[in-house]
Amino acid sequence: MASLKELRSRISSVAATQKITRALQMVAVSKFRRAREAAENARPYAERMAAVIANLAAGVSGPGAPAMLVGTGSTRRELVVVATADRGLAGGFNGAIVRAAREHISARIAEGREVSLITIGRKARDQLRRQFGDRLLASIEAGTNPTFEKAQEAAALIMERFDAGQADVVTLIFSRFVSTVSQKPTLRQLIPAEVETGSGRIDLKGAAYEYEPEETAILETLLPRNLTTQILAALMENQAGFFASQMAAMDNATRNAGEMIARLTLIKNRTRQAQITKELIEIISGAEAL
Repeated sequence: MASLKELRSRISSVAATQKITRALQMVAVSKFRRAREAAENARPYAERMAAVIANLAAGVSGPGAPAMLVGTGSTRRELVVVATADRGLAGGFNGAIVRAAREHISARIAEGREVSLITIGRKARDQLRRQFGDRLLASIEAGTNPTFEKAQEAAALIMERFDAGQADVVTLIFSRFVSTVSQKPTLRQLIPAEVETGSGRIDLKGAAYEYEPEETAILETLLPRNLTTQILAALMENQAGFFASQMAAMDNATRNAGEMIARLTLIKNRTRQAQITKELIEIISGAEAL
């Protein structure tokens, strides 16, 4: 059984950890509110741009269509972009994204595709390079806040590979924020661009529009910007999900630390009582021996 000194030391150590987890929880709560608002505000812009592209794509077909819209005609080479956070202490948030990425990459390799990898976030880089290090082309740190410049950096790497003919399909894997207790690992195809054919399209109410310049020229400009926009929206979704997961994880850790302190305190009191009882017995036995 541990001594009183050891128990006091353990209680002090757990109490110090509890202070850290409580502080991290409070920071996560504060940052989560801003991150959630940013993610929710980014969704309408990304959805509206997708709807505009859908309307433009309806009038484009044939060999003159932009390559980012229709692809290269092959699916042999796939570039997978995996976005996580830079830091941990967020429960299974990063692990769920990496697990979805591993399953997707392994499935594509089993199909005979040539798969290459770009990571956004240190956790994705550190975990995926153990298994797919020979396929890792580049790694970008997610940073403390998603920015348009960070999304542009990732989009530039993707376009470089696509323009060089080294990628036929580009897939982005991130975590979509659903609620405070739910974040869903999501796969989104960036190239060829996914075109919404249902309710996402703009209702023209019977009007006919003529574009100047023509649809193909507009798409040539709009599709690269849409690539950056989709990446930025995904990073914002990740940010909201990360802080939601960290908030829940630190709350659980704080409560677990409190329970551990209570158990250790009970053991300490019992040990102290046992020592006092033992000393009293020794005193009484010594007195009786005299």
